[in-house]
Amino acid sequence: MATPAVKIKRVLIANRGEIAVRIIRTLREMNIESVAVYSDADFDSQHRYLADYAVRLPGTASADTYLQIPKLLAAIVSSGADAVHPGYGFLSESSEFARQVSEAGAIFIGPPPAAMDRMGNKIHARNLMTQHGVPVVPGAQAPLRDAAELKKLAHEIGYPLILKAAGGGGGRGMRVVRQDSELEAALSACQREAVAYFGNPEVFCERYIERPRHIEFQVLFDAHGNGVHLFERDCSVQRRHQKLFEEAPSLYLNEKQRADIGAKAVAAARAAGYVNAGTIEFICESPDKAYFMEMNTRIQVEHPVTEMITGLDLIAWQIRVAQGEVLPFKQSELRPHGWALEARINAEDPALDFAPAAGTVHAMNLPGGPFVRVDTHLYPGYRIPDAYDSMVAKVIVWANTRPEALKRMQRALSELRLEGVQTTAPFHEALLALPAFREGDFTTKLIEEQAEYWRKSFRESGGDGDEPTLAAVLGVLTASQQSATPSVESAQSTRTSLWNDTARREGLE
Repeated sequence: MATPAVKIKRVLIANRGEIAVRIIRTLREMNIESVAVYSDADFDSQHRYLADYAVRLPGTASADTYLQIPKLLAAIVSSGADAVHPGYGFLSESSEFARQVSEAGAIFIGPPPAAMDRMGNKIHARNLMTQHGVPVVPGAQAPLRDAAELKKLAHEIGYPLILKAAGGGGGRGMRVVRQDSELEAALSACQREAVAYFGNPEVFCERYIERPRHIEFQVLFDAHGNGVHLFERDCSVQRRHQKLFEEAPSLYLNEKQRADIGAKAVAAARAAGYVNAGTIEFICESPDKAYFMEMNTRIQVEHPVTEMITGLDLIAWQIRVAQGEVLPFKQSELRPHGWALEARINAEDPALDFAPAAGTVHAMNLPGGPFVRVDTHLYPGYRIPDAYDSMVAKVIVWANTRPEALKRMQRALSELRLEGVQTTAPFHEALLALPAFREGDFTTKLIEEQAEYWRKSFRESGGDGDEPTLAAVLGVLTASQQSATPSVESAQSTRTSLWNDTARREGLE
């Protein structure tokens, strides 16, 4: 492998929880020092103690801590970090953060800000894709001005339509419209959400595909013009545009279709001038009708399934690309191997309509054995804060075939124990037993279309099967989301105290 243009020595991780722990582990294997940042709510979080250094971000709310660019820049300076990894969420897709990191003299481990800008606005991204021959769903080419313009477009495209926030993502700022009488109210509501969530009132529309498959392709580009895709992930099991369960590859595509859509994903990233790891998301009307939906200009929550079928550490490759290294493989040299599944485990309480359930992990058992991986920041005695997203772990398995992977995931979930915390693991166990899912015959409407199955599953597990309970089951896995001068702590002094405290609680010391 070619000598890197620059050698990164110390990385500040501008994130928390399981993704921060995940990044720290790769950094350690690469002999790169890590710097954690933590809010007051995360003072006992594992990522703080695993890192070589830690910097406190005074405050609890995301807006006061992990989303505060000035505090993060101060942490970069005080810790001596020469690079920043943003993880996912928070500021990971903020071009302004990427620019200010570079201006502070550190390397942003992610795409160029200009590429983030090109793909961050959904309208601009759609038009860019059209210019480069990547198919998009029929829809608006500019922000909608008013309900009259929307009505005219609706009659041209046909119902149903979906309204989307131009600066949106994660299922926020969306409305499905099925007739003229719904247009004005839906547009107003979507614009309000667009401002509230993204600070951008622009809204556009597309033809709404009723029963699509959601397929995304992982792409990886170096700074020398070389780019590949690392095959697809099927993210079709979702509720209200929130992903619940992912797998790679997908039963939906054959080899020719995989190559065709993968080539479109590479073309889309190249059109944006992309560098580093990213994801091109497609909405599929059929395997031969795949439309560009959006690009995520960061590492994905579900990146482990791609790692499992390719044998590549995506975090390590993000760092290598940021150092200026050349990709040593070509598309023709890459092949997917076996099958990988990922179940997102949220701390949510079924008794409270699956609301996020902050609590203390009194004891835990994580599944193990061949080809089972658990990404988490939990440990016995850890108090899950209620200030952040409720996802606390990801259970990932690999096997030679999909049936074998399903069996392995069933076994892994049966071993998972988090005492003191309600989790959504039972939902995944029910999903794995669902015939439509096992056969691969499902779309993004799977949860709604299998309402009777969920009712029966819940009733057999102790629920009463009434409508409020059904609403709770169908609501599963909806993600929730001192000194002002940062100081740097050595991990030597802080890590020991956490593990000693835990050992005392368990009577091990």
